[in-house]
Amino acid sequence: MEREDKWKILKSEYIAHRPWMTARCDMVQLPDGRVNPEYWVLEFPDWVNVIAITKEGDMVMVRQYRHALGVTEYEICAGVIEEGEEPLVAAKRELLEETGYAGGEWTEYMTICANPSNHTNLAHTFLAIGVEQVSEQHLDATEELTFHIIPQKEVFAMLQRGEMLQALMAAPLWKYFYEHPIEE
Repeated sequence: MEREDKWKILKSEYIAHRPWMTARCDMVQLPDGRVNPEYWVLEFPDWVNVIAITKEGDMVMVRQYRHALGVTEYEICAGVIEEGEEPLVAAKRELLEETGYAGGEWTEYMTICANPSNHTNLAHTFLAIGVEQVSEQHLDATEELTFHIIPQKEVFAMLQRGEMLQALMAAPLWKYFYEHPIEE
């Protein structure tokens, strides 16, 4: 839905233009006429996340190093939606590439944005129930990760201990555990 109080872009200048991120600086006019000469926007492609549950009820997780924070952590499978690719197709592709798991029943679970004030992309999360391993991993040249099958109770405990820092992955997991409580 378009808002009537949308800011007017008076000028845009691209500072960086790379396949995975573009940075631009906009000069914008607010609805009351004020001008902000320098408003930064980060353009990213849309992403997908997958909460994958095996036929046995465990979660398929990945563990990888995250350079910006210098941490290695567990995450749900995720990746970039390729140009022209539908989110569900991208989610299935990412799960298969990162873990070798496929199949199951897939549901679009939630769509969120990291920061709508200066990010242009969305993260589409899918819930895949009943997945099974059908192949080996097929990682991209720059990917370095391992996959792990972890009981839901332990994934929930990791969330509670604050061990999952990626907010776009933690949010759908919190929703999942709210809707599917872990029995003590």
